[in-house]
Amino acid sequence: MVVFSTIMEFISIQEAEKKVGEKVSLRGWAYRVRGSNEFVFIILRDYSGIMQCVVERAKVDESVWKEAEKVTVESSLQLSGKIAKEPRAPTGYELKVEDLKLIHKAERFPITKDKSEEFLLDIRHLWLRSRYMTNILKVRSTVFGAIHEYFRKKGFFEFHSPIFTPVACEGGATLFKCDYFGKPIYLSQSWQLYAEAGIFSLEKIYCIAPSFRAEKSKTSRHLTEYWHAETEVAWMRFDEMLDLAEGLVKSVLGKVLKENEKELNELKRDVKLLKNVVEKPFARITYDEALKLLKEKANYPVPWGKDLRTIEERKLTELFDVPVFVTHYPKDIKAFYMKEWDKDPRYVLATDLLAPEGYGEVIGGSERETDVEKLKKRLIAQGEKPELYEWYLDTRRYGSVPHSGFGLGVERLISWICKLKHIRDAIPFPRTMVRWRP
Repeated sequence: MVVFSTIMEFISIQEAEKKVGEKVSLRGWAYRVRGSNEFVFIILRDYSGIMQCVVERAKVDESVWKEAEKVTVESSLQLSGKIAKEPRAPTGYELKVEDLKLIHKAERFPITKDKSEEFLLDIRHLWLRSRYMTNILKVRSTVFGAIHEYFRKKGFFEFHSPIFTPVACEGGATLFKCDYFGKPIYLSQSWQLYAEAGIFSLEKIYCIAPSFRAEKSKTSRHLTEYWHAETEVAWMRFDEMLDLAEGLVKSVLGKVLKENEKELNELKRDVKLLKNVVEKPFARITYDEALKLLKEKANYPVPWGKDLRTIEERKLTELFDVPVFVTHYPKDIKAFYMKEWDKDPRYVLATDLLAPEGYGEVIGGSERETDVEKLKKRLIAQGEKPELYEWYLDTRRYGSVPHSGFGLGVERLISWICKLKHIRDAIPFPRTMVRWRP
């Protein structure tokens, strides 16, 4: 009998599949268990995958058999034996167990088949162990790494701004108000205002950080706390910003397709659609062109001056097989800091990037207004007090330059990549209007 020790070399299940005929040691958790008087079948899981492990009573010591009989779903254990091909096994391989050590016998696991979505959210801390969530979280990790890689390869600096902020960036109606030693303060909606100060030092900056929006929305696309990949660039004009955003999405997709094809297949995601997005240029249309398409191609008229809602974004993206930039929005429906279009001041140089297949907005960006007086007027028009933004207006008073930036909702991108039904599955512990625990 093998004696397990802390110095034993354990390998992952994924590595073990390459060692047919060899003896290996594995460790993980019992994903599924079934048995008889002669056999115990354990589907072992670890971070890399699952493998069928077979304990045959006639071929192991009685002590090993007794340990195997104790194994319950989600028990932690260590096993050793030889790897063999087995077409009837879930992955085509199995471990013929020679030794087994039960590390911890799990209590009766509360997750069984046909549990409701709300129940699974209530015990999210355990649902994270599912193959479904494990695959999504692997994709998520790749996405974050790819974003960092994209910007750093282009010479960007990582820059951080405060989470506690004294003013709104995207409108006061969606601010989370906090008590800051007896004074009101708010959770950050975006790093952007502080980033616009940072570019006068570092010029090209980015960050991935949490943002908070107190939106009273229960849609499948909204979180109250989400991760925001943002960038701000000195000297960058509007069209250059579109190119930077398109390059980011394509770079992230390329990385996921390279590293996570197995996970995407297990999630039943059609990778051909994602490969098409990497290979083809994104569509670019103006707001006015979008309204025309919605009316003529989707039979869905939208009044000029109205922002595009989820339903309109969905209908618009169904007309394209790649993401589409919608640009040049009416000024009155966009944020105060967006630059007026010099050809028609009714519009601003702003964009939303809409993901195909009905997923809608994943990126919002703009060239920034550099005229102090225009910024003040816009702030007043949106019910804000310009005096609270004096520090921000200083960035326009001392060596102002053209600059642009955008923010990408990372969970929205992950939702589209994995083709999730709800954005809450794109983050380990979602925060929504109705859910704030566990």
